Amino acid sequence: MEETSTEAPEAHEPALDVMQYVRALWRRKWLIVGVTAVMVLVGTLHTLRQPKIYAASTSLIIDVAAPRVLDTEVKEVMGDERGNYWANKEYYQTQSEVITSRAVATRVVDRLGLRNDPAFLGVEGIKDEEARKKAMASVDAVAVVRSRISVIPSANSRVVRIAVEDLDPKRAALLANEVAEAYMAENLNLKLKTTEGASAWLEERLSELGSRASTSELDLYKFKRSADVLSMSTDGKGGQQPSSAKLAYDSFMTELISVRTKMAALQARVEAMRQLRQNASPDSEHWAEGLSEASEGALRDLRNQVLEQRSVCVELSERYLPEHPKMQECQGKLSVLQQELRRSLENLVRGAETDLASAQANERNLLKRVAEAKAEAFELTEKEIAYEKLRREADNDQRLYELVLKRFKELELSGLLRTSNVRVLDTALPNPVPVRPNTRSAVMLFFLLGLMGGVVVVVGLELLDSSVASRADVEERLGLAFIGAMPPLKAEDGAPTDLFIHRHPRSPAAEMCRAIRTNLLFMSPDKPFRKVVVSSAGPSEGKSTVVINLGMVMAQTGTRVLLMDTDMRRPRLHKAFGVPDDIGVSSLVVGEGSLERAIKSTDVPNLFVLPCGPLPPNPAELLHTRAFSELLGKLQERFDCILLDSPPLGPVSDALVLSKQSDGILLVLKAGGTHREQAKRAIRSLRDVKARVIGALLNHVDVKGGKYGSEYHAYNYYRSYGSERDEQRSAS
Repeated sequence: MEETSTEAPEAHEPALDVMQYVRALWRRKWLIVGVTAVMVLVGTLHTLRQPKIYAASTSLIIDVAAPRVLDTEVKEVMGDERGNYWANKEYYQTQSEVITSRAVATRVVDRLGLRNDPAFLGVEGIKDEEARKKAMASVDAVAVVRSRISVIPSANSRVVRIAVEDLDPKRAALLANEVAEAYMAENLNLKLKTTEGASAWLEERLSELGSRASTSELDLYKFKRSADVLSMSTDGKGGQQPSSAKLAYDSFMTELISVRTKMAALQARVEAMRQLRQNASPDSEHWAEGLSEASEGALRDLRNQVLEQRSVCVELSERYLPEHPKMQECQGKLSVLQQELRRSLENLVRGAETDLASAQANERNLLKRVAEAKAEAFELTEKEIAYEKLRREADNDQRLYELVLKRFKELELSGLLRTSNVRVLDTALPNPVPVRPNTRSAVMLFFLLGLMGGVVVVVGLELLDSSVASRADVEERLGLAFIGAMPPLKAEDGAPTDLFIHRHPRSPAAEMCRAIRTNLLFMSPDKPFRKVVVSSAGPSEGKSTVVINLGMVMAQTGTRVLLMDTDMRRPRLHKAFGVPDDIGVSSLVVGEGSLERAIKSTDVPNLFVLPCGPLPPNPAELLHTRAFSELLGKLQERFDCILLDSPPLGPVSDALVLSKQSDGILLVLKAGGTHREQAKRAIRSLRDVKARVIGALLNHVDVKGGKYGSEYHAYNYYRSYGSERDEQRSAS
């Protein structure tokens, strides 16, 4: 016999199969329904036991600023400086905080006397008076009110709703209205407090600035008096005017300039006269001919007289000698006239020099006056600077005083106003319908929670399920070829299940068993399997049932099939077919009995059984003997196919010994019962001995509603199809 061994491929974890979880949800649908029902029941009971909460709301219109009654020049301390989107948003958020503030809640508690209301504080159930008082004292009524207030702003509007929740619908409406009133009172009180604080501060500053203004005016007066000035050089509009010292200085400078101009002219005249006289002879009077004064007035007449007298003397000299009396008389008159002319010219020169000296003296006097006026002007300017400094301080103090006084008067006017930027739009009314608990919503919520919880439980169970239950588990997790699946065999008449397929040849189980037979044939078409060991990973996985039914469907094709019971620890083939077990495999191996007596025929044509025989003390050693190998050789000559029912692979090694003497081993796995690790250990043991693993077969698969029943729905269809055909045959 040629031994061939095929090592199963390495297993790997399969990818996520969504349909696997869908099928799991459908299979465990009643678990989901149960969890959902429990959650709905618990949620309903919990909801019904909750106290009923009622709500009422008051609508307010909150403007950014109060209506302006006074002139626009009269501004309040809390003005309407909020002019953009973000400022308005912050303002309304601030108002929401004010509404839910402790100050507003305190006003409500004080006005309604809630500190002494046991129903509001939730202690009305305490019968003992002392215990009730202690409980009421321990409850913070203000905090209770704040916890029940909620502010709901309306989008894109100035309307704000104040909602209050309470156990009593009437009290909820009362609280909502009182909160609105308390908020408006607190808002106005805050405005008045701010105004009063600003007024007090302005009043203090007003007194201080008034004193400073008076002191500044007095300092200005004292400076005028100490400086010995009646007024400074300022015009009526506060501008600068020339001082008297400055005017005098300007006048002296103007006169000085005039004198210096005149003096320059006199200096030039005197210099010209001196130059003319210096160039002429001492007795000559002709040097003055270049003077303009010589041709005017008395000098002109005197010169004419000298010229006339000189002409007379010239005429007389033509007739008389110089010593002639007439000549001497004429010369005497000429000499007198010339002397008079020369004296007049000298007086003219001296007069010019005198005028020059007078002008120089006047210049010196004017220079002295200018210096004095200049010094006086500088001194006065210094006083003006000090005066202007005092005057500015006095003006600033006066302006500040007037500004503070004006603002103080404005605040007095605005403080007298009691206008508010908040007004009630709709008052709260009692609502008899509670807002909580919402039984319908709660039941729906718990229904969804129960549904999700059931799904989570099912998915968790599916994830925690480590059993082999599907074709994907066999092929992907174990790395074995999937041969087929067998459903649980249950006879309706209570008959034994081992011969179920023989009694129900057209059942889905029979069809599934035929599919297994077909898969085995196609796995090795050129060299069909003659000796096949059927084993399992653990006990009670249905390998003997698989051997019996697989042998039946093989025998139905005309193949001579022998079912050989090699499970020498717990044999059961003889019980299934009702044959004696006195002679069997163990007897033939030790040389007792004949092969003809040991092989038993069955009610199924072409199907034979070789029982186990007496149980030996050493089954594994018995299977290792040459006698057992020779027995297999003899049986192979008589039968077309031998199916060896062997013990499980986990507890004992009998199946490993048989796998080396057969064409291959077929592993039976119980769907949902065989753990993957147990199956992997069995496969690992087969690999260690280099056994040929044909594949795995899933047993006990629920094709109707099991974990993977949808994979085998075709067999159910076949059953209905076969039933219709049987009915047609009966009718014919």
